[in-house]
Amino acid sequence: MKSLHILLLCIPLAFAGCAQYVTVSIIKPERAGFTTKAGDPYATLGDYVVAAKSALEKLDRDPANLEAQRDYNFAVARICGTLRESKLAPWKSPIPLGAHTLAWECHPRPVWNPALYELIPTDELQIEGTYFDVRETKAGLGAPVVARRVADQAHDHAPTPHFFYAATVVARFEGSRCVLGIEDPLQTETIRAGRRTFPLAAGYSAPLAMLLVEMKPKSLKLPRLLHPAKFAASTRIARLEPYDPNKTVVLVVHGLMDSPGTWFPLINRLRAHEDVRRNYQFWFFSYPSGYPYPYSAAILRKELDATENEYPLRRKMVVIGHSMGGCISRLLIIDSGDRLWNSMFTAPPERMDLTPEHKHILTESNIFAHRPEVGRVIFISAPHRGSDLASNWVGRVATRLISIPEELLAVGRAEARYEKHAAGALHLARFPDSVDTLAPNNDFVLALRPIPTKSGIPYHTIAGDRGKGDAPQSSDGVVPYWSSHLPGARSEKVVPSHHSAHQHPEAIEEVHRILTLHAVQP
Repeated sequence: MKSLHILLLCIPLAFAGCAQYVTVSIIKPERAGFTTKAGDPYATLGDYVVAAKSALEKLDRDPANLEAQRDYNFAVARICGTLRESKLAPWKSPIPLGAHTLAWECHPRPVWNPALYELIPTDELQIEGTYFDVRETKAGLGAPVVARRVADQAHDHAPTPHFFYAATVVARFEGSRCVLGIEDPLQTETIRAGRRTFPLAAGYSAPLAMLLVEMKPKSLKLPRLLHPAKFAASTRIARLEPYDPNKTVVLVVHGLMDSPGTWFPLINRLRAHEDVRRNYQFWFFSYPSGYPYPYSAAILRKELDATENEYPLRRKMVVIGHSMGGCISRLLIIDSGDRLWNSMFTAPPERMDLTPEHKHILTESNIFAHRPEVGRVIFISAPHRGSDLASNWVGRVATRLISIPEELLAVGRAEARYEKHAAGALHLARFPDSVDTLAPNNDFVLALRPIPTKSGIPYHTIAGDRGKGDAPQSSDGVVPYWSSHLPGARSEKVVPSHHSAHQHPEAIEEVHRILTLHAVQP
């Protein structure tokens, strides 16, 4: 019976549960005129170095020679592949290759020390799946690679046990020396090779695809909803690229029964725009979605404090929240004072007979001050006023399946005698879970309605209407327009999408428009 209940819960909350988000498989690239058979790695490297040098000489004479550019890129990619397979390391000491020597150029940023990475040529990766229907690349000079690095999550704010960065390897020649170097395609648009300047080639999708495979997002969705305490260690703010203090952070926050992987179609498309690469870097907030969302907002604040202590922000961030993630994001830009508290409780915190730990949890989840590092928020399919799905039979089934941690249940028992019982409000004999806090008649949702956002922090709304064109009577199938609409928004766009509006091309373009605006009007 429990499995049937879980199935009933999943149907309305997940629209692509059976789809394969991404698969990455290894292929053997081929190009006319090149031999890729395994053999003596030194002889193989020597052949590819000669091919790269010959192609670069042709480009020096005719920079528009696309065949020479493809030959060069292929040869450099095979050098990287051969080094990886044979475990040779020219960054430790130059490698003699007969008539040539293979060396490595030190990058001015320590983060690009090649000894930290496994460099995987992107042309050896076949990527398929619903999240990567478009493989975003940039034509130019160099061999795009995935720089895969083992991460120390405690300090590096890694999304998974590994970082997967976009990088491009370039070969330059100093007489008989072939000098390889890493370039960051999210930081650099052109490179100098020989006497010419070329666009830097790039592969933006491959690192995201490999990260998504390691993340296993489907395995995170339902378990983190039903058993949030078991996945408390999975809570983190993570970064998707080397930190750059000169770029604005875009922090994305996923929704109910979801994971950070849900943002990869949007990030994949946005990185294809030069202005986004130039101005922005992406972080995400990952959390167990079974917690009540005000409690998750309190956790996010602590994560922001810890992350910004290590990576101080020079520019105010843009926060994008989808579904319940939009509700969490809204709590970053309000000053509630004691208004929320007084609407729900009969006594102020100092007069409640609670343990310090319980009082701390309660105040952190019900008293909010705006975060000064947030400069703009984009709400996508956010149920600001709740969703009927959370209060009908589907929601009630869900709340019976979600296991709230004992600590929160104890808080609920302790504060129950101080609760106000407004007419028509949802009254619970326990601490609420995430589904409870999305019900339109939830006391927190009702108390939050009249509280304005912080003046001077612009926000935008994107909603879906399933292609029916019936706004403002519309719904995305989960969240109705009356709930996602938030007065005072700088802009509002309705797209022909179901609840996953953040993955719709029109919504992604709208996010791009807003980011372009923010870059000139922060």
